[in-house]
This record gives sequence, structure tokens and C-alpha cells, in this order.
Amino acid sequence: MIRIKRVYEPRARGDGRRILVERLWPRGMKKESLAGDAWLKEVAPSTELRKWFDHRVERWEEFRRRYREELDANPAAWEPVLDAEVRGTVTLLYSAHDTLHNGAVVLRDFLAEREAGSARGGARRRARSSDKPRA
Repeated sequence: MIRIKRVYEPRARGDGRRILVERLWPRGMKKESLAGDAWLKEVAPSTELRKWFDHRVERWEEFRRRYREELDANPAAWEPVLDAEVRGTVTLLYSAHDTLHNGAVVLRDFLAEREAGSARGGARRRARSSDKPRA
């Protein structure tokens, strides 16, 4: 299961592996306060796309489309998240104030579609997880 959560919310028992999915370190957050297991900058929207979106809701649909294109072009960035999910719950951490319109929402949905659409599903991910370093 892949969940999303604001980085400023406290760690919870059900979070599982916590992965920060932002290019920039969250404002005002000390590294020891994050209680995260990994920081995957590469899976976050590109700097150009992030700046263009600027958390403007009227740009949301186009942001989703462009970010999904970036994800499609870079499976090496998001495969570690699926590999971690094989071992249990994964919580994607984000810093945006808007809980409905942010990159973690797009990433979670993108990964859920990869899961649902994969004919080989878990067997392929289990094989990958033994071949690659863990997130």
C-alpha cells in the first residue's frame, strides 16, 4: 500500500517506510525531525515543472499530465518505491500545503496504475528488489 502524508505530520505506526519525494528539503524541517527512511529527489517533478506549476490550481491538470510524462520517461526514479512497497506500506512525504494538488498525489496515483496494469505484478518487483539497492 502506498500512502501520502505531509512531512510536518508526526510519524504514525502505520506509516511503514517513509520516503520524502521532494526536490527541495522542506522548509523549517530539521533532518532529525523528519523521521524518514529515504529521500528520492529524482522522483519529484523537475525544477522547471515545479516552478511552472507554482501550486496554482488552475494549472493542476496540465501539471499532472507533464509530471506523468516525466515519470514515464524515468522509471529508475520510481521503481525503488514499488520495490519498497513489496516489503510493506510506503508513505510518500510531501511538503505542500495543498493536500489535493501536489506531486505526491500524482506519484501515488501513477504508481497505483502501474501496479494495477502490470500483468506480471509482484513477481517482477520481487525480482527487481533483489537486484537493486533499496530506497
